[in-house]
Amino acid sequence: MPRKRLELDARRAQLLSLGLSAFSTKSYDAVSIDDLAQSAGVSKGLLYHYFPSKRDLYVATVREAAERLLAQIVPDPGLSPLEQVSRGVDAYLEYVGNNADAYLSLMQSGVGRDREVHAIVERTRQRFVQVMLERAGPIQLSPMQRVLVRGWVGMVEAASLDWLKQPGVERRELCNSLVGALLHALQ
Repeated sequence: MPRKRLELDARRAQLLSLGLSAFSTKSYDAVSIDDLAQSAGVSKGLLYHYFPSKRDLYVATVREAAERLLAQIVPDPGLSPLEQVSRGVDAYLEYVGNNADAYLSLMQSGVGRDREVHAIVERTRQRFVQVMLERAGPIQLSPMQRVLVRGWVGMVEAASLDWLKQPGVERRELCNSLVGALLHALQ
């Protein structure tokens, strides 16, 4: 592929996009920096200029995916609290459905082995809960509710994984059930 000069931000975005695609469809070990550099039309040295190691590229792709997810789940604050929560959960499921390979790869790739990746995933979970609770209205959580809401996030993740692997449940139906579970936990 002929080499093309890109601005710094454009090149970094291109490499992140290629990394997201590669890590979404292949295991970490199967992703080749040589192949990524060739796909980008750059030298391996230039790729390493942006991301000093394959792990750095992987961590950056996880961070990028998390930021995209979080950007999508923030609903219109002009809606009612219940509608905001519903739209936020639906947006989460829409992201999962539109990025199935990436979501499956992230959630099943042994995230716990890499502290930095685990921290990104954990911050994303916390931010998701924070957004949903902010949208539900002013709530002072009891210790039991805090535990239940944390468990609800695990339920959302597990239900999303199952939904991707065994389609048959409509997204709206799943969304309504997940919102209902959150509301029950908050009662």
